[in-house]
Amino acid sequence: MQDLSTMAGNVFSGVPLDRVDHRRGDAAWIEARLHDPLSRFVAVWNQQSIVLGGAEPRAALNGRQALDGLLDGLPGGATPPVFLGVTAEESDVAHFAVDLSALPEQTLIERYSGGALMDLRDSVQLVPAHEAAILAYARGLIYWHQKNGFCATCGHESVARKAGHERACTNAACGAVHFPRTDSAVIVLVHDGDECLLGRQSRWPTGMHSTLAGFLEPGESLEEAVAREIFEESGIHVADVRYHSSQPWPFPASIMIGFMARATNRDIKVDEKELEYAHWYSRDWLRNVEDSDEFRMPGKYSIARRLIGDWIDGRFQV
Repeated sequence: MQDLSTMAGNVFSGVPLDRVDHRRGDAAWIEARLHDPLSRFVAVWNQQSIVLGGAEPRAALNGRQALDGLLDGLPGGATPPVFLGVTAEESDVAHFAVDLSALPEQTLIERYSGGALMDLRDSVQLVPAHEAAILAYARGLIYWHQKNGFCATCGHESVARKAGHERACTNAACGAVHFPRTDSAVIVLVHDGDECLLGRQSRWPTGMHSTLAGFLEPGESLEEAVAREIFEESGIHVADVRYHSSQPWPFPASIMIGFMARATNRDIKVDEKELEYAHWYSRDWLRNVEDSDEFRMPGKYSIARRLIGDWIDGRFQV
């Protein structure tokens, strides 16, 4: 398994494709690439991806021939394959995402012998980092299409266009065009000297603790969102809010914007609708604690884990 904690960027970032926006509206070029045997197709089934086994497991970036017969089994109104981009190399290989969710699970299991349907949280720990980024990109776009089959303005059916990067209302009197959305969320490591603030939500895996986070609201800056969310969830006021890094987070459609912030008070008053509890934890304790059902860190693929790790090891000057 790759050591996710040492990756240069946050997991799911670094998509190794040129998105070539100017090609999305070129129907003839897209059609030719759809039938090009060199093109690659990321199969998505109900937000899961296919991971093939072996000594070096890898996600199923299939050639066109691997989809023969499967695309014919999709309903007529299914979203056409979504263009992701081309490899930034001389080979210029096109990549597409295709939604196979309408097919029975058994059909895919039989087709991809030796493969398994896996959620991104699991597959990211097995596949190469660049493929994990492509899977996240594909999952995000397919999810958006699944949830936006009707116009948000007038309620009429919408159709995909521009190679899957727009949806247009079919009502001529409306004509609204909709674009993929990404929900902005702040995620924060709150520190006070040699201690940091971690909390737990009841719906998380057994024992898991993490940094605090929340969604940006209209008319709010990122720094304001940090201060509001931390105070609402824990009763802690913060200062010295500093940007750390960001992470695409397709669960289902967010961008996590990471910050470090200094606490200006210590008394925790948890909002029990948001958290089971929150506590202060010392650097030394976190550095040496082993995962258990009482306490475990967030997954190594998450920006939360990177925030905690960078604070523990002093990799980010606070």
